[in-house]
Amino acid sequence: MGRMRTVREDWPERDGVAVFNRVYLTVTEEIDRQIHGGRFLDPGTATTLDVLFAERYLAAVDAAAEGRRPAACWRPLFQYRRHPGVRPLQFALAGINAHIGHDLALAVVDTCEALGCAPTEVEADFDRVGETLVALEERIREELMPGPDLLQIADPLTHLVGTWSLERARDAAWAAARVLWGLRELPDLAREFTQRMDAGVGLVGRCLLTPLR
Repeated sequence: MGRMRTVREDWPERDGVAVFNRVYLTVTEEIDRQIHGGRFLDPGTATTLDVLFAERYLAAVDAAAEGRRPAACWRPLFQYRRHPGVRPLQFALAGINAHIGHDLALAVVDTCEALGCAPTEVEADFDRVGETLVALEERIREELMPGPDLLQIADPLTHLVGTWSLERARDAAWAAARVLWGLRELPDLAREFTQRMDAGVGLVGRCLLTPLR
């Protein structure tokens, strides 16, 4: 969390990556509260998953800052971060899409390798993290897309963000983690699967960042 608090001070408030960073910091703080509040069956496993998950986002931040290309899933957010026609909610969802759709599956595998366990042993903590994300998603949408309901129905943003679901992305991440775990003895196939997953999530992110003006 310290890194996320530090980097947010370097970006303008309207910067698209800064928008996602604020959202993700809120999520991370909530998960940390739940870990310390005993909401997770295995706090050690939950902490490992949380840290390894966050490290993948921060790796993308570092890559962009150093002039390297971040993972394909993150490129649209960094490319469009200053586009005046993209709204804050789009930036937030594009970041969540990249982090859940790509990073979460890899973080599950990283956690299993670090702890010497199988995905089934972290499933309960994975589900708890997912439940926390889903609970916060509606609040995020309301905070970043204020306005009367009638205007929201007519707003193109309503239709655009309605095509993406965090719950579906979370389910896909779990399925991908299980596939990757099954492919751990087949590194070439695992690498190809990861690359295709990365590219597919990046394409969804690009659609979510469609300028609306």
